Amino acid sequence: MQAGIVRQELRSLATRYPAEWRASLDHEVERQTFHVGLVSQLAPRGSIADIGGGTGLFSVGCAAVGMSVTLIDDFADPVNESRTDELLDVHRGVGVKIEVRDVVRDGLGLAPESMDVITTFDSMEHWHSSPKRLFAEVTTALRPGGWFLLGVPNCVNLRKRITVPLGRGKWSSMADWYERPHFRGHVREPDVDDLRYIASDMKLTSVRILGRNWLGRGHAHPLVRTLTPMVDRVLRSRPTLCSDIYLLGRKPSTTDGGTVRSEEP
Repeated sequence: MQAGIVRQELRSLATRYPAEWRASLDHEVERQTFHVGLVSQLAPRGSIADIGGGTGLFSVGCAAVGMSVTLIDDFADPVNESRTDELLDVHRGVGVKIEVRDVVRDGLGLAPESMDVITTFDSMEHWHSSPKRLFAEVTTALRPGGWFLLGVPNCVNLRKRITVPLGRGKWSSMADWYERPHFRGHVREPDVDDLRYIASDMKLTSVRILGRNWLGRGHAHPLVRTLTPMVDRVLRSRPTLCSDIYLLGRKPSTTDGGTVRSEEP
């Protein structure tokens, strides 16, 4: 599906959110345009399960462009402590099926070979237990030839390589870790080699490692917001330097190979 159509649909969906949420969603539109557009290329009108998507735009965007979507989350992050039901009404309004569960502890709860695509964005780095068992369930739930798309922050992106030697590089704020009874921040951020490890363990085929740079688009400084799209275009060919990295791989079918590549979709 063309990016312009997806972008327009997401902007329309954002207006259905409460007013105080709309400003934060504005800079998310471009990122979710990429996510929704990529998934719609993989499985137009297909069945999608999104893990840990919360109340954001991705699952509603997929449903709005014609996919059958199941959203699985425990909705226990601080951002979901108020108005969650109201926000999820937006999802229900476009047909998203919502499953409330801790996937690492309780599993996916999906039927075998029931999904064309399973996605999870900016969630794995928050999990306190190994995702190995969960990702085995992912492959079981995918149809033969189905796709897994995992998006995470890169622990060794270019910005961190510059700022960490200068003494700046904390993953989470002190208040998020110290003041709250349950820490929901980043536990372990992966890198490109980690994504390749996961792909190998899941026995995925047609594997691609993609890189993007989204964080600067929501920066408080207007110069950073202006420069981020230009920097993004330069760094995409080097996922190891990007702020956001993606593993895209396919459940084996009888005709698949097993090459791992780093490239554009």
